[in-house]
Amino acid sequence: MSTFAAYAPYYDRLYREKDYAAEAAFVLGLVRGHCTQAESLLELGCGTGAHAECLSASGMRVHGIDRSLEMLERARARREQLSGEIAERMVFSPGDAREIRMQESFDAVIALFHVMSYQATNQDLRQCLATAKHHLKPGGVFVFDCWYGPAVLSDPPQVRVKRWQDEKSRITRIAEPMLHLGENVVDVRYTIFASDRLSSRTEVFEESHRMRYLFRPEIEMLASSESLEIMEAREWMRGTEPGVNSWSACFVLRG
Repeated sequence: MSTFAAYAPYYDRLYREKDYAAEAAFVLGLVRGHCTQAESLLELGCGTGAHAECLSASGMRVHGIDRSLEMLERARARREQLSGEIAERMVFSPGDAREIRMQESFDAVIALFHVMSYQATNQDLRQCLATAKHHLKPGGVFVFDCWYGPAVLSDPPQVRVKRWQDEKSRITRIAEPMLHLGENVVDVRYTIFASDRLSSRTEVFEESHRMRYLFRPEIEMLASSESLEIMEAREWMRGTEPGVNSWSACFVLRG
């Protein structure tokens, strides 16, 4: 069973407050700031396709890949509900960000919502960077966000609870982190309680996600091994450089 398989049906409801349109605009600004004529992009770890929808609505051709078949099923269902032009600019395929190799190249590659932090080992990171490099046109850019090491160490992760409900169902997700300082990773154990309010039936399941927090020097070193260069680093959704209060940072690499 892939990561996100268990609670893929509840994913969009748990992140209902996430401003995908603003995030897509932020990322598109970074892409076009370095590649002004960008028209196509590859999204590694596209999830349920919410970013892809917003980027397609902005005129980009988007090819999203994800290794979770459950998430891809929802991305394709999203596409089917969209108008012709937007839907026509979106394609979704199964694939592992570390391994997929297609014949097509793109103006940009993106990996959002901490996809790169799911690459928990140096080898995973190198392979993912190699994937980005392989699919970039000359002068193209790779934009990704990640858990930022200085902030994670300054403000260590805590137990968090997220809740959602409507007239039919109620969902509670508990995230319990365990920090492994020697490996630069956090193991997050998710426990999800999904209740049907009409039948009073509750389903309980767990998933464990290993997350890597990253520092600029290691990103620079790993990127250079794949002939990628850091063009800029920012606090996620802001114009400032990331610091000890920037749990989420984003980087722009040029191929």
